[in-house]
Amino acid sequence: MTERRLTIVQLLPALEAGGAERSALEVARALVAAGHRSIVVSAGGRMVEQLQREGSEHVSLPIGAKSLRALAQAPKLRSLLRRERADIVHARSRMPAWVGWLAVRGLKTHFVTTAHGLNSPGIYSSVMARGERVICVSNTVRDYLLRNYPSNDPNRLVVIPRGIDQADYPFGYQADGSWREWFFAEFPQLVGAPLLTLPGRGTRLKGHADAIVLVADLKARGIPTRLLLLGARQDGREAYVAELERLAVELGVADWIAISAQRDDARDVFAASSLVLQLSTKPEAFGRTVIEALALCRPVLGYDHGGVGELLGDLYPAGRVPARDRERLTERAAELLRAAPPIAPMQRYRLADMQGAVLALYREVAG
Repeated sequence: MTERRLTIVQLLPALEAGGAERSALEVARALVAAGHRSIVVSAGGRMVEQLQREGSEHVSLPIGAKSLRALAQAPKLRSLLRRERADIVHARSRMPAWVGWLAVRGLKTHFVTTAHGLNSPGIYSSVMARGERVICVSNTVRDYLLRNYPSNDPNRLVVIPRGIDQADYPFGYQADGSWREWFFAEFPQLVGAPLLTLPGRGTRLKGHADAIVLVADLKARGIPTRLLLLGARQDGREAYVAELERLAVELGVADWIAISAQRDDARDVFAASSLVLQLSTKPEAFGRTVIEALALCRPVLGYDHGGVGELLGDLYPAGRVPARDRERLTERAAELLRAAPPIAPMQRYRLADMQGAVLALYREVAG
């Protein structure tokens, strides 16, 4: 029997950057490939061009602002859903979810959410647990929702982890010589010792200071390393970066550290690293960089909490250390730099797995 063509409308604040936005594009691509109709509603952004190039439609509505202005878009969204005969609205962020929840009332359109983060519990965040199905990107997220919204039916919560395209992160990938020459010419302070890379935007929660202290503690043990804080240098975060630079000077490792803006060659940076760090001081919902690095066969060292601890426990237990345990972090880093346990090719957390699971959920919800 021919599968019924579905119309799926995904809701996001904007399409600039981020994990939720990337997941929306990945699901949109899978919908188009399966012959369904894919529509994304957001305020727009640099990812719209890619979305449309891959066969989806985009409707511009300001549904992301945390104000009544966003809620006032509910009638417009409702008209869109009725006109396009949408089967499912899939909300990926809190304010768009409230707009979608209001818009579908009285319609035959189904309402699905994805909880991408560990949002502060309360009325505002509770909308992410109100979907007919609530997709959780990790068991950490599922447990968090059940703990904070105990009236929820556990059967409505479905764990579908994010995934990576193994063609983009091939096992054992090596950055070519010309790239390495160019990269280390840009960052000459990173030459001469094993490279540690901590990817993450310029916020204190990403644990940049812990990584700098780690380099200093390894130096005190006679283990020279180099550290790249990848993506920490951002507009508006100059004071924070200056704080990190002062810490490196105080600890005597300023000449061993580089702080970069976000880059498009993160895969090559990971492949050139002896160790990829994930030291977020607050538990995260998932931890995509963990599976990106492990897929490339690069060891990962991270704090054992949240989604990062969950992934490391499943894929690379040797990389787990108790959160904020400075001595254990240093000891484990030294062990992994000396002889990291082997890494098996990735058999889970694949992009196709995530896409297939989400489309199967759509079919189930739409009947």
